Amino acid sequence: METWSGFYKRPLEERRRLVAEHAGLDEEEAGLLFAGSALPVGLAERFVENVVGVFPLPLGIALHFVVDGSPVLVPMAVEESSVVAAASHAAKWARATGGFRTEVMDPVTIGQVEVRDLADPRAAAEVVRREAAAWRVVLDASIPAMVERGGGVRDVVPRIVGDRLVVHLHLDTRDAMGANVTNRLCEALAPLVVGAVGGRPGLRILSNLATERLATARCTVPAEAVGGPRVVRAMVEANDLARIDPYRAATHNKGILNGVDPVVVATGNDWRAVAAGAHAYAALDGAYRGLTEYVATPEGDLEASVTLPLSLGTVGGVTSLHPVARVALKVLGDPDARRLAAVVASVGLAQNLAAVRALSGEGIQRGHMALHARNLALQAGLAGEAAEAAARRMVEEGRVNATRARELASD
Repeated sequence: METWSGFYKRPLEERRRLVAEHAGLDEEEAGLLFAGSALPVGLAERFVENVVGVFPLPLGIALHFVVDGSPVLVPMAVEESSVVAAASHAAKWARATGGFRTEVMDPVTIGQVEVRDLADPRAAAEVVRREAAAWRVVLDASIPAMVERGGGVRDVVPRIVGDRLVVHLHLDTRDAMGANVTNRLCEALAPLVVGAVGGRPGLRILSNLATERLATARCTVPAEAVGGPRVVRAMVEANDLARIDPYRAATHNKGILNGVDPVVVATGNDWRAVAAGAHAYAALDGAYRGLTEYVATPEGDLEASVTLPLSLGTVGGVTSLHPVARVALKVLGDPDARRLAAVVASVGLAQNLAAVRALSGEGIQRGHMALHARNLALQAGLAGEAAEAAARRMVEEGRVNATRARELASD
């Protein structure tokens, strides 16, 4: 990984060249990745309504990630300062002990078919259990291409929710996120269910609480990497608070998503669905909790893990249409859906580790203040080393504000 040493200090053109060489990008792909906006307005009109333009985001590369033994460069589309640097920094801690180890379930999406006005939902659930195998055959026959790729209906499961029956369709969508095909099969399943149990069909749509698509990432962080056993203990205690206090858990989980969402965005996936699923999973037992587990080892090192539902795809939809998303996937090594989930979970854990370390050590505001000072210097019209020098001076003086930035710019 020596190639990436001091990457952030290198000129922009050199950073671009290194990434292009690493990913094997041709001239056209490199042009797409490095353009100010590679999304033509005409293509944007195919995505949403009432288009008047496009809104570019900075695209950074997170470094030092090793996931299941393989190094990977991680594209992150995000506007928030420090996110890419923090994830890279924590990935270096984990790399010292082999990187991130993951467990990822098969890409099974859940669809829901609701049935209302049933006299006996429990009896209806028994009918569903008896008919499930036959319904699987019928539904699989309608998606032969997906079945050929190894996907298809895995189960049909009844649930009683209040006085209603909700039938879950478990569909292995392979490398597609699978929303459209899941919704289509829910529509096809509904009349089969109602015909067998009676009642009135209600909602027929996928669920973003993808408990059949869980991804777990784990790593070991050496105590000396974060400041010693005392800091490890403080980080464990901070995580413990997120497990019992929803006010802390909301911010803690937002820190995880600070890492997750930029990768999801960069690869053309649905970050809103991922965020909704993560927050719902955090409250699955009825209390909203932090999604990570931190444990201090007998040697004083930190064992950390995160588990969250990740409905991600590497084919179809915006992932296939957006030119930068396609190149971002190439930078990632052209992963399948499970590999992408492994990487995304690892980045989420890394980002959380960096945030909790900052909170447990010098405090998160110190780093944020330096970044805020730099932004103020840029807004005041300074650039390059002049902006960095002004930022350092504002922090040293303890006067990080727009007025002081303008004063320094006018000197």
